Amino acid sequence: MNLPGADPLLILATVLAAGTALGWMAKRIHLPSVTGQIVAGVLIGPSVLGLFDPHAIEGLAPLTHFALALIGVTVGAHLNLARLRNAGRRLFWLLIAEALITPLFVAGPILLLSDAGLPFALLIGTLAVSTAPATVVALVRETRSKGVFVKTLVAAVALNNMACIFLFELAREGGRALLAGSDPSALEVLAGAGASVGAAIFVGASLAVVTHLGTLRVHLPERLATISVMSLLLTYGLASYAEVSPLAACLALGVVQTNLAPSRDRIVDAVFANFEPVILCVFFTLAGLHLSLDNAWAVGGVALLFLIGRSAGKLTSSNLAMRLAGATDRVRRNLGLALIPQAGVAIGLVILVQDDAAFAGIQASFTAVVLTAVTVNEVIGPIATRFALARSGEAGRDHPRLVDFLQEENIETELEAASMEAAIDQLVAALIRSHQLVGVDAEALRRSVLEREARVSTCLGEGLAVPHGELPEGFPMVGVMGLSKRGLPFPTPDGRPVHCVVLLATPKGERDRHLEVLAALARTVGADPAVQAELYNCTSSAHAYEILHGEETEEFNYFLGSDVGND
Repeated sequence: MNLPGADPLLILATVLAAGTALGWMAKRIHLPSVTGQIVAGVLIGPSVLGLFDPHAIEGLAPLTHFALALIGVTVGAHLNLARLRNAGRRLFWLLIAEALITPLFVAGPILLLSDAGLPFALLIGTLAVSTAPATVVALVRETRSKGVFVKTLVAAVALNNMACIFLFELAREGGRALLAGSDPSALEVLAGAGASVGAAIFVGASLAVVTHLGTLRVHLPERLATISVMSLLLTYGLASYAEVSPLAACLALGVVQTNLAPSRDRIVDAVFANFEPVILCVFFTLAGLHLSLDNAWAVGGVALLFLIGRSAGKLTSSNLAMRLAGATDRVRRNLGLALIPQAGVAIGLVILVQDDAAFAGIQASFTAVVLTAVTVNEVIGPIATRFALARSGEAGRDHPRLVDFLQEENIETELEAASMEAAIDQLVAALIRSHQLVGVDAEALRRSVLEREARVSTCLGEGLAVPHGELPEGFPMVGVMGLSKRGLPFPTPDGRPVHCVVLLATPKGERDRHLEVLAALARTVGADPAVQAELYNCTSSAHAYEILHGEETEEFNYFLGSDVGND
């Protein structure tokens, strides 16, 4: 059923139609659409129908590269440093554990139990670190999950993909040398890979800064779209021209962009929202086209070792890392399961190997192992992730709540101050930093809080104080919480030290909301000994968040609106 001489547009239309149809069918049976798209590629590829000559498909390479660029920048955009400040310890230990344990659990058994050589084992071991960002984010949205676990999970996916790219470049550098017959030192391999990744990061970061400066005064959607697409294409194209990792460059573009412009959605996400699913559908379907069932059957044993080793590595590394970081049980018990899905970045790295002549001898088997494993991981992975989200208690929590503005990054657990004025100084700075209140005058906000405090003390007794300041119109109500286990020696109605200070900042138009929050805090934190015992003795912001946003405190921190429970 081969269609010789087919026009590239006919091939593209067929690929898109097949991927869309099978993707829709996969979702109907509660699997991610990417699974169906990979299967669609296999069906129209050489292993089954063989619709197109393999050389004809090469005309769609630019579209594949664009999809890779889009995946890279989207992954990088999840690393907003201000929001992840409180999660730093968890993410640091996870990054270290994943980078060391998962490659070892995969490469070791493959070297010992198969005839694969060292270059193959190095490449496959480092590639195992990556997790599918699109699948994880889609499941978080689908289940309307929100909380410390979700924040840790999404950031972990972004970080492990960055680590995967760096480690893969190391393995590629060493593999090239080994296949060429040379015997490089570890330092030479590290220097070569480091230079390559460093150059890629420089390209992406530089273009992110240029894009940011170029859009400061641009408001027309069509101009924003033009600049966004141009920056993405330039990043990938310049990195490829310089023979450095285009994926690393696009990751850097996303990371720098989201930290320079917290409102990144108007620059990138809004621009690509409508046609991103189309681009990714073509990308995953084309990936399936490269999977030969004959090769997959031949390397089935290696693929099985990869699947078992990767799953064991994910579970072991995440559990160990969360113990070292002192994470809550909800995070520690569920993170490894949620990291099982694997797709976009892994497939992108396969394509990089396919384009590298140095690995001509292992390209077919490498592609077969990875795409076979990706297909399996995209079947079992979403099931595991969905189960982890439900067991963490955060599924169905992504609805507006009374104190939604108190997220993990808005809670300080080691507040120390000799006076209420000193505490307010610290909390005003924390509020502007953690909520990224660009354009708010910190000194004016501080004065408004102190003026109210001078008129009447906001120390309510029972260890609780709720100072309040005024924000300019146009800003939402926000707040920060400072906790002190030892207690702060402020004058209070009952003579007890203050253990919890909640600084609220509200525009004039939300006066009623301020009174509602104040009453709820006084009724619960200021009057419930059980909540006080837990909250006042918290050792981490994550634990405090779980108390404020858990099922036990729904009566106080209740859901707003009428859509809750109607999904």
